[in-house]
Amino acid sequence: MTKKLILDLDTGIDDTLAIAYALGSSEVELIGITGTYGNVLLEQGIRNSLAVTDLLGHPEVKVYQGLPHASTTDSFNVKPISAFIHGENGIGNVDIPDSQRMPETESAIDFIIDAAKTFGQDLLYVPTGPLTNIAAALKKAPEIKDHMGNIVLMGGALTVCGNVSTWSEANISQDPDAADLLFRSGADATMIGLDVTLQTLLTYQETKQWRDLGTKAGNFLADVTDYYIKAYETTSPHLGGCGLHDPLAVGVAVDPTLVTTLPINMQVDVEGPTRGRTIGDNTRLNDPNKTMQVAVQVDANRFLKEFMFRIGGLAAQQV
Repeated sequence: MTKKLILDLDTGIDDTLAIAYALGSSEVELIGITGTYGNVLLEQGIRNSLAVTDLLGHPEVKVYQGLPHASTTDSFNVKPISAFIHGENGIGNVDIPDSQRMPETESAIDFIIDAAKTFGQDLLYVPTGPLTNIAAALKKAPEIKDHMGNIVLMGGALTVCGNVSTWSEANISQDPDAADLLFRSGADATMIGLDVTLQTLLTYQETKQWRDLGTKAGNFLADVTDYYIKAYETTSPHLGGCGLHDPLAVGVAVDPTLVTTLPINMQVDVEGPTRGRTIGDNTRLNDPNKTMQVAVQVDANRFLKEFMFRIGGLAAQQV
């Protein structure tokens, strides 16, 4: 049976690539995108998700409105560094037509709960932004942790330093309390952190292959990713490319063998100067039941081949 997939996105550039990877993967059916905040405001992210799925030839993918800010705040503002990396509109300032579709009237929270109860272990949930929506779903219906399949999240850093501070990664830092709730919930979850995503890099050489397809989708994906690579030339010139953060999480949801994981019960620091740190939970250190896996190694070459094959095949179809 084809696995059902929900992407929870703050649709910026690597989220866009995650959508394309999912749509190019026959092993999964993308049944919905739940919107969150982070790279952009919630409303902009939803606009992008609708427009991108249209452009990529999949207007059947429904988009749901999630929560617009962290569980412990009453507002959200996009950080200047996010606007620099992803562009003011979240997709490299590339202009694509607005979708004629609207987001669904059902909330993202209720959609997640309904999908977990409907599809059970056949449901994969991949959040690539703050974990506010899944935390709210677990608060409202804690029983879904035992129903749904694996949660593969892009966020955190265990063996390397963070990217917003020496100890905190951007997605986790947006809502540490929500992340801690998920990590301690007992839900089966795999953390795809900076430990591995910064080992998966894309360069202008790959984006040229998309542009050479001569399709609208190929040109769009090349344009937005070139913007992303150029931002990385300023923020992380030592890498030599852009990190494929969100697509790797989708890749691992589709094929878990792409990474080697460490079984460890995790927590997120929510107090003190290390707020936002992802680290092992000492109180569950000796618990034989490890509900989380943390990716510590990645087959970067195989992932990049899969990435280019799947996204290239999708983009080639959209003349």
